Amino acid sequence: MPIKFITKTLLVGLFMLSSTALMAQTAKPFINTTVKKPKPLTKELSAGIRLNTDGWGLFVDKGKVISQDAKRMDLFHDVSLLQLEFSERRHPKELRQYGWDVKKQSDKQYVFGKINNFYALKFNYGSRKMIAGKPYPHSVSIHWVYAGGLSLGFLKPYYIEAYTSKDGGKTYSKEHIKYSSSTMSSFLNPVYVVGASGFSTGIGETKIIPGLHLKSALHFDYAIDKFKVAAVEVGATAEFYIQNIELMADQKAVPYFFNLYASIQLGKRYN
Repeated sequence: MPIKFITKTLLVGLFMLSSTALMAQTAKPFINTTVKKPKPLTKELSAGIRLNTDGWGLFVDKGKVISQDAKRMDLFHDVSLLQLEFSERRHPKELRQYGWDVKKQSDKQYVFGKINNFYALKFNYGSRKMIAGKPYPHSVSIHWVYAGGLSLGFLKPYYIEAYTSKDGGKTYSKEHIKYSSSTMSSFLNPVYVVGASGFSTGIGETKIIPGLHLKSALHFDYAIDKFKVAAVEVGATAEFYIQNIELMADQKAVPYFFNLYASIQLGKRYN
């Protein structure tokens, strides 16, 4: 009896050991299959060109998502904006024409009556809020944009090349002149004007005139990729400066500008 009992016990033990070893060989290791979701897009950077009813502009926009809904951040419903823009203002009465040089037409052009070039560097802060549409691939969303900030105006004298006389009209010499009481007779007489001087002429006489800038617009986002910025914007702007901006000799100078504009911009979105 003791021998049989021992034999059975050994056989049962061997069976249990072999079963345990087999289970250990066939058991699959644990693998973590959790997939990390990509971080939502929260920023954008874009640049573009703007055509105004009274000039043109180049701009750069930097945006940051202000939506509190993490699941919808990639849709860019609401964005805060920092904007930098450089623009030129032109008077609606400006007209380019060819000058004259010794009784024949010159090969140079100029703007008759123009006395200053005016440029503006604008620093704006604003928002872009979605009002219609779904910004998914192959669709268009409509946003309302509003912004405002500081404008630095740069008023540069407009020089022309013209024939002037300093001895009562007995002799004439070709000179680069700007508009003043002493040069008015030559500056405003097309017969004496040869053409516009080079842009660098008079640049050292540029005056800085501070002001404020406001704008409101509709922004149409047509990008087919959520990582890209592709949009058209139409709106209106207003600029106010601390002094009158003289652009034309025969037109009233005012310290403000109002215009309509259309722009196109391209860029990227990232987290």
